[in-house]
Amino acid sequence: MALGVSLLAGTTALVAPSVASAEMVFNRGNGSEPGTLDPQISEGVPSAHILRDLFEGLTAEHTDGSIIPGQAESWTISEDGKTFVFKIRENAKWSNGDPVTAHDFVYAWQRAVAPATGTAYSFLLYPLENAQAISSGEEKDLSKLGVKATDDRTLEVKLSGPAPYFLGMITHSVAYPVHKATVEAHGANWTRPDNMVSNGAFKLQEWTPQSRIVAVKSDTYWNKDTVKLDKVVYYPTESQTTALKRYRAGELDWTYEVPNDQIKWIKENLPDEFHVSNYLGTYYYGFNMTKPPFNDPKLRKAFSLAIDREILTSKIVGAGEVPAYAFVVPGVTAYDPVYADFKAKDQAARNAEALKLYEEAGYSKDNPIEIELRYNTSDNHKKIAIAVQNMWKKTLGAKVNLVNEEWKVYLETRKLKEATQAFRAGWIGDYNDPNTFLELWLSDSGLNDTGFDSPEFDSLMNQAKLEQDADKRKKLLMQAETIFLEANAVAPIYHYVTKRMVKPYVKGWENNVMDHIRSQYITIEQ
Repeated sequence: MALGVSLLAGTTALVAPSVASAEMVFNRGNGSEPGTLDPQISEGVPSAHILRDLFEGLTAEHTDGSIIPGQAESWTISEDGKTFVFKIRENAKWSNGDPVTAHDFVYAWQRAVAPATGTAYSFLLYPLENAQAISSGEEKDLSKLGVKATDDRTLEVKLSGPAPYFLGMITHSVAYPVHKATVEAHGANWTRPDNMVSNGAFKLQEWTPQSRIVAVKSDTYWNKDTVKLDKVVYYPTESQTTALKRYRAGELDWTYEVPNDQIKWIKENLPDEFHVSNYLGTYYYGFNMTKPPFNDPKLRKAFSLAIDREILTSKIVGAGEVPAYAFVVPGVTAYDPVYADFKAKDQAARNAEALKLYEEAGYSKDNPIEIELRYNTSDNHKKIAIAVQNMWKKTLGAKVNLVNEEWKVYLETRKLKEATQAFRAGWIGDYNDPNTFLELWLSDSGLNDTGFDSPEFDSLMNQAKLEQDADKRKKLLMQAETIFLEANAVAPIYHYVTKRMVKPYVKGWENNVMDHIRSQYITIEQ
């Protein structure tokens, strides 16, 4: 860095400017306040972004989203695709200096499937032998899980069937190792900054709820020499309008999203700082199938038909989102799209069918249903909810009361299936395979907040899990999605794009379909 020139009392002195010793800090807008930073328990994208910085699994991702070695320096795969042997790096360390061992992964994965842990994402580990039986309580012996340490640096994983997505799946936080002594010493408080021991590129320094979370570069991370940032500050901001104001004021280098009603202005005034890319995700409304009124399949379909997806994507969200008539995002690897049976109809025909089904369910414009539509606090979610509220009123005559809740409360409400009727949700693929979208709807999935329960669907999914022929596996998954779409447990609305503001001086990142942007690759060039 160049020296500065200072003129003092007629003399010229060379002095180093203060910026020379300044920390390289990345100020990152991060959406909602995380409910937890426990890798096995966390839910939602905001916590996932932070956990990817604090922890690292056996595999990791490059800037383009491709799978690369993480805590494992190498691995071998058996000919039948069912046995993986990972070799842990000799220089893999925890933030307290302890070595990361194969035993740490065994402990974390057993913890993830143990019913007592309460992990919503345990189903991600179902490819492992006995994982589903342990998670359901059918098998009590955790040692029967298909993972074992044959020595400190060797981890053997046995799957019940070939899983072509496995190396990508274990980049998810549920598969991160955790430091056993720390978890057992501090219990639920082990994720506090003064307690947490992690193994990623950064370590937790501060967590001030609803204000900021701070992570600093870890000096024990095996690849620390490639990490240029000194600090990452994550700002939880549920209001996209507020986040944009903070960005324009220079308080944020990067936003989680942008307000939909400001996109036109942004394109006209800050086009070089506005980044939009494809995203492997589906925005949808779910229906609680476990109790009236949406235990009625005719009513669920009526409400789905009455949503004008083209209007929503062109007038309300407007950043290139694609209307959704499938749950699995079209274009996913090794899959042919499956669509709802009304995709080819125009909206007038859909509305006519919706009204007919609504009346068959016992309601009419003279005898309207009254329901709640629940969403988590967000400017964008509110605008979509208001638009859909008006569509349901205009087409069906339904009375729709909007209810918004803070993220953590909203997740818990959905999970209980007591107060929810219709609710907003979104699902972002954890890896590029149709299974990541469909396994969500297994009857015993911890994230199946609709209560969808189909033995035929479960059977097809289990057959696909064991099927070694790629074409037969694809057809099984397509049959499963057809069953799910016909049930109308959810109304897919659109397939996501990422849309955010990024300062020109933020370097080292690139768009990828997973939107997994790890801070370890980022530099701030000012």
